[in-house]
Amino acid sequence: MTQERNGAPGSPGEEPGAPSGGVYEWFRRGVKLLESGSPAAAAALLERAAQAEPNSRSIREALARAQFNSRRYAEAADSFRIIVDANPVEDYAYFGLGMSLWRTGDIEGAYEPLAIAAAMRPDLQHYVSALRQVRAMLRARRA
Repeated sequence: MTQERNGAPGSPGEEPGAPSGGVYEWFRRGVKLLESGSPAAAAALLERAAQAEPNSRSIREALARAQFNSRRYAEAADSFRIIVDANPVEDYAYFGLGMSLWRTGDIEGAYEPLAIAAAMRPDLQHYVSALRQVRAMLRARRA
């Protein structure tokens, strides 16, 4: 992530309504907003940061969490999918993708990423528990 600062508000090249500071400041403020229970505000700031630094895994993960916590599950799934596609060893991204898909109602789609997350980290009970719940829902649908 770059730590370049934008110019002062109203300076040439700065969009009207753009947050002050640079990408790193947007990320830090976004994470603080997320941690303090303001996921929608965090998502707005983190979306800016992700546009400026689209390959930053840290920004993308924070954005995905903010989107999920804002109940923007389809967008969260897209953000988690970007992380998984870029780095297929990110167990948390698989878990987030699976949970996001589950919340959109795509139980079938949620199964595989949750199974991968649980296989990668069988020691994490919340991964295993989510997978068990999705399996049970799929069995119930088929019965």
